[in-house]
Amino acid sequence: MIFFAQCPLNMADLLRSEAERSGVKNIRESKAGIEFEATKEEAYRFIYSTRIASRVLLAIYFDQSVTSSDELYNKTREIPWHEYLDSSKKIKVTCTAVKCPYIKNTVYASQKVKDGICDSIKEKEDGLRPDVDVDNPDITIHIHASEKKVIWYLDYSGENLSVRGWKKESTLATMKENLAAALLYRSSWYKSARAKECFTLLDPFSGSGTIAIEAAQIATDTAPGLGKEDSAFAFTRLFDFDNALFDKIKKEAEELREEGRKNCRGRIIASDISQKALSYTQKNAENAGVWDLIETVEKDFRKYSENEIEKSGFCCIVTDPPYGVRMKSDDIDKLYSQFGSTLSSAFKGWDCAIITENQEVLSNIPLKAERTNTLYNGELTCQIAHYHVFTDEERDALVRKKEEARAKRLAEPLSPGAQMAFNRIQKNMKSIYPVMEKEKVTCFRLYDADMPEYSAAIDIYENKWINLSEYKAPDTIKEEDAKRRLEELIAATERATGIDRENIFVKTRSRMKGASQYKRLESKNHFYIAHENGLIVLVNFEDYLDTGIFLDHRKVRKLIQEKSDGKRFLNLFCYTATATLNAIKGGAVSTVSVDSSATYLDWALENMKINKFTTSMDNYFYKSDVMDYLYSTYDKFDLIFLDPPTFSNSKDRATLDVQRDHKKLIKAALMHLAPSGELIFSTNYRKFKMDDEILSTYSVRDISEETIGEDYRDRKIHKCYIIKKKVKIKLSEIIRKKKDDGLTLKY
Repeated sequence: MIFFAQCPLNMADLLRSEAERSGVKNIRESKAGIEFEATKEEAYRFIYSTRIASRVLLAIYFDQSVTSSDELYNKTREIPWHEYLDSSKKIKVTCTAVKCPYIKNTVYASQKVKDGICDSIKEKEDGLRPDVDVDNPDITIHIHASEKKVIWYLDYSGENLSVRGWKKESTLATMKENLAAALLYRSSWYKSARAKECFTLLDPFSGSGTIAIEAAQIATDTAPGLGKEDSAFAFTRLFDFDNALFDKIKKEAEELREEGRKNCRGRIIASDISQKALSYTQKNAENAGVWDLIETVEKDFRKYSENEIEKSGFCCIVTDPPYGVRMKSDDIDKLYSQFGSTLSSAFKGWDCAIITENQEVLSNIPLKAERTNTLYNGELTCQIAHYHVFTDEERDALVRKKEEARAKRLAEPLSPGAQMAFNRIQKNMKSIYPVMEKEKVTCFRLYDADMPEYSAAIDIYENKWINLSEYKAPDTIKEEDAKRRLEELIAATERATGIDRENIFVKTRSRMKGASQYKRLESKNHFYIAHENGLIVLVNFEDYLDTGIFLDHRKVRKLIQEKSDGKRFLNLFCYTATATLNAIKGGAVSTVSVDSSATYLDWALENMKINKFTTSMDNYFYKSDVMDYLYSTYDKFDLIFLDPPTFSNSKDRATLDVQRDHKKLIKAALMHLAPSGELIFSTNYRKFKMDDEILSTYSVRDISEETIGEDYRDRKIHKCYIIKKKVKIKLSEIIRKKKDDGLTLKY
């Protein structure tokens, strides 16, 4: 017999392991679950013991030539349904379809299948047909259609297997039992529990007790089916149900549980700040038959102290703390920060697995995750972060190991190529460092593809971190040669600057082509503090191609700071609003910052917050397309900064090409410029040419050279202009009299 077991996304590998333990064969994984072959005994055992599957289906028929709903009906009618049900059975039909052109509505397809089944039974029973009951069917039939292929299934498991039957009480925020099982399987605790080793497991945000109860059942080999009535399983209502075989499976499960309880050497603690939640845990644990295996503790997790919980064997925290959906943003950030602090101080030597829907909050935990997994709680995407909290001894040993490895690495001679790169970087340091120190600049460019064979940009931040952006090698360069040169450049950079390799962040990019700088790489959410022009700027070296601040615009931002006193400032394509910070620092009376990215506006607000600048009253942030904003407001500004990407292509907005569109952008911005105001326009497009109409209509001054720092040997890194409206002199003002000498001046 061929079965398909459904499960949530990213759990198929766990389901496969369960199926293998049940003895099934020929397992094939897919995103939605696993397909396998099994005898009736193996199928009963698997359904009775699985913690991950939500539904198990028996395939009874398939066809690869169905092209219409009428054919679907005809093929359904041909199946010998009398072998599976009769007119006394209440039925339900469900349908899923993928890339199936003739199924536009799965409800309609289900009705066609239902009609085919009923008409087939009518032929065998002189006009009698089964009734339909969508709420409480005896037998559920499911079809899955993909292009021309259709598979007809019988529901073999019955009600959702993730519902164990013991959860009679629950808090508002509760996780599904199979998600809790997956979390435990993914955690480092499971290996210890599986081996029947001594362990201590703590869930400090117990809620309804789902994690603790699932852990107790896993640790004691308690099959989830033991908590259910026989009638809950759909296979008990099929014609070929083998009651004696099922009794054998149940007895086997009871014996495994008895043996598992004898061998369990674990301590499971369910802790929560709420007594009401703990009462739910206790009632549910009683229903699940594991009340004697779980300790309940009413306690605020933040109040735990070191060694308060006596260590016994392998110690692990597995928990589902509140997250953004359930709490306010500021509260959640504070909670996770305190959670991380408590972990670090009170749980040294412990492992920890945390699941959260909002992965951003994990950045508040001052620990580095060893690994992460993605799971799904219904439609919510959840992240599991796995940590190990080092003891003082472990941390000291790691530091020693790291220092030894670094010393060994630095003692090795550089290759000829790396030595050449080292010499060039040192030469740059001798010329650049004194200038940067004199200007009190702590973030600057150290190297920019000075040597063609080592084509990369090296930016140094606070003399602590390096952002090394490798320009993509031409196709003519072999991949192994490109990798070798990159490694040589990294080695040379570490040796020359003294900055440890783990603080050298490496990215590969093409030379700046439009909005490639906005591409997201991965989410680690590690932000670092940098300084510029008397301000704090949050930078990120891992999640994006760029870091949150364009270093080549350092002098432009300084110019904005110098020009902002008493001015109304507008920042278009504001990115992380570093220019806005400078305007506020310079004394701007009001600022408006516009960007289409919610991510970068959030980053901008964090920059405001860390500099203690208010985001109410006088400083406004708008998520908007720049042109839409400019055409929807009548506000005037004394100073405008316009720094568009070279190229931008978005499904939400029209394509932007700075060479093609700069005239339109500049003219739209100048509509909002006060008569004596200034527009600072900048672009990184290397072949940029200012439009002739702009040059003739407005006062335009090229300030590119004076806005590029000495650390940039490439003087074409950007183009920058100050644009003003030309003064219009009225005819009546052509002749004026000078009061002090009575002379007539003619213009």
